Amino acid sequence: MGRCGLGALCQVIRHHPICTCPPGQEGDPFSRCQKIPVTPPAPSQPARPCQPSPCGLYSRCKPLGDTPMCSCKPGYRGAPPNCRPECVTHDECRRSLACSKLQCIDPCSGACGLNADCSVRNHLAVCQCPSGYEGDPFRQCNKKPEVVINTEVIDPCYPSPCGANADCQDINRRASCKCMQGYFGDPYTQCRPECVTNSDCSAARACANLKCIDPCPGTCGVKARCQVVNHIPTCTCQQGYRGDPFTQCILIPPVPVGKHFMITLNNLPCLSIILLTIAHL
Repeated sequence: MGRCGLGALCQVIRHHPICTCPPGQEGDPFSRCQKIPVTPPAPSQPARPCQPSPCGLYSRCKPLGDTPMCSCKPGYRGAPPNCRPECVTHDECRRSLACSKLQCIDPCSGACGLNADCSVRNHLAVCQCPSGYEGDPFRQCNKKPEVVINTEVIDPCYPSPCGANADCQDINRRASCKCMQGYFGDPYTQCRPECVTNSDCSAARACANLKCIDPCPGTCGVKARCQVVNHIPTCTCQQGYRGDPFTQCILIPPVPVGKHFMITLNNLPCLSIILLTIAHL
């Protein structure tokens, strides 16, 4: 009795007292045992499953607890991480639609003039005046006036001897044919527009509304440059920029060098001056 400390356990083995602290306690069993203090667990950091985003280009990430939920941005299709715009070229749309600003749209919308009919051929809008009308289908078609046949005066332009998309003019009782403005060819057989398909234009132009135009304006994003390759506009970020060239390119942040000096991609010619300055410090 009295050999072990406060709170200790005493056990006799071969006539000798053995002192030990009970489970959950620590200390010197010959003097005092005390309860082992419980260390509270460190607070856990809040989960941020969308930083960095695992969803890929053209997608957006929304955290659901500790799980990232990925979906394509509006106007893009597919499934993350393979979201892509609806179209880049006309061939990615149905033949009755055209690719404009990365979306397949009806090319007839606003393409033809008043009273004109519009049909789509190979992704392009083709305008023509309906039966009983005449004029420029890209501006306005007017109803043909009723012709009063006069046996004494013969109109050489009725019926018109001119070809399609050509105007007839009575000159000294003889019909003179001339292609409408914006059309080319033989007015006595057929006048055609500047283009119907891209192949009718140079490689740096695209056919839109029967005209060869520059397809770049309005196609690329901020700080992006556009280059036309085989009639198709291609968008890339300018040197020193990165991001989505179809929406916006952002300046690449400078890379720190040394203690107080910065070198950027646009200042590479100054590298030798900076290194000499560092060497004299």
